[in-house]
Amino acid sequence: MGAGKRLLTTVLAAGARSPLACDPARSRGREFGIEDAIARGPRSEYQRDRDRIIHSIAFRRLRHKTQVFIAPDGDHYRVRLTHSLEVAQIGRVIARALGLDEDLTEALCLAHDIGHPPFGHSGEDALDAALKDHGGFDHNAHCLRVLMRLESPYCEHDGLNLTWELLEGLAKHNGPVLLPGWALAELDAAWPLDLGEWSCLEAQVAALADDIAYDNHDIDDGLRAGFLSLDDLLTQPFVAEQWRAVERKFPGAPRERQLRELVRSQIGLMVNDVIAETRARTAGMASPDDVRRAGRPSCAFSRGLEATERQLKRFMYDRLYFHPEQLAAAESAREVTAGLFAAYDADPAAMGPRWAGALPTEEPRRSRHIADYIAGMTDRFAMAEFQRLFGRVPERLSSV
Repeated sequence: MGAGKRLLTTVLAAGARSPLACDPARSRGREFGIEDAIARGPRSEYQRDRDRIIHSIAFRRLRHKTQVFIAPDGDHYRVRLTHSLEVAQIGRVIARALGLDEDLTEALCLAHDIGHPPFGHSGEDALDAALKDHGGFDHNAHCLRVLMRLESPYCEHDGLNLTWELLEGLAKHNGPVLLPGWALAELDAAWPLDLGEWSCLEAQVAALADDIAYDNHDIDDGLRAGFLSLDDLLTQPFVAEQWRAVERKFPGAPRERQLRELVRSQIGLMVNDVIAETRARTAGMASPDDVRRAGRPSCAFSRGLEATERQLKRFMYDRLYFHPEQLAAAESAREVTAGLFAAYDADPAAMGPRWAGALPTEEPRRSRHIADYIAGMTDRFAMAEFQRLFGRVPERLSSV
């Protein structure tokens, strides 16, 4: 039986719920429990989490936020929204094979990038610099801040009032947080998230699904933009091996289709590896708390693929993320973000009555409020605001 058929058989056979899965009926609850009596529709607690994220304004804004390329002109490049959807698809496949809660996994995948400001990491660097005397800025902590405090559609409380498991998973999806920054520390003080432990297995799956998605889909976008070439990619043994297999299987197919098959093949191989390694690491565990207290990640690549994946990441940084055109666009993005912060700091009324009217008078809350406003912007709104305030947009803001 081929590898593809073995994976399909494994996934189809994995219908039983694992004892390591988070159980929505045994959730630790929500920070504000006052709405438990008015649940709408036959949904589990984690399904409600997922739905609240999908219906949030913050989630919709991801459609105009940078994934890899800043302000791309083409319609086919990925943005934060499409990336999050792709992560969720991969996450659900892994969760289903492992018998985990698919709804919680999907919610974690969909929400994981909500804290990103405009222009991705370039915008984050500018906000971190603007808040250097006020605790800095971190997109992961800001994700929790958005979901727990800023996105507030309900009459009874601030935030979306998501389950403890969803929030702890977002806080710790990359591992325990021993020295939380101000944003996460404030939220943890209000509702402790056990930051010193590992997260649930669903959150660890979401983190690996994120890696798998951007490792491979960024290749797709890099090829489309002309920043990567097939010859460049074939210097990576992992990619070269998969490419040879694609050529043997589809020798007469057009090159574009072969390249897309390459990406799919690599994703499948990585997904298979994560499922097998996670099963091995969790053998003998009996509950989600065993996962949290394991003292190491329970969901991971195998040792060999972990080294390969790190090598692939280094290659992508050298050839794509640090490409000269990318760096030039990133510098312009930092100029826009820093310029907006300086303008609103000097004249808060420029933010409009809602945000200016709620501006605290004392620091650090004043500067953090301005950063909250900017972090919520899409790329195109930030550029429009910069144009309105300064009469221009920096050159080379779009990298493709």
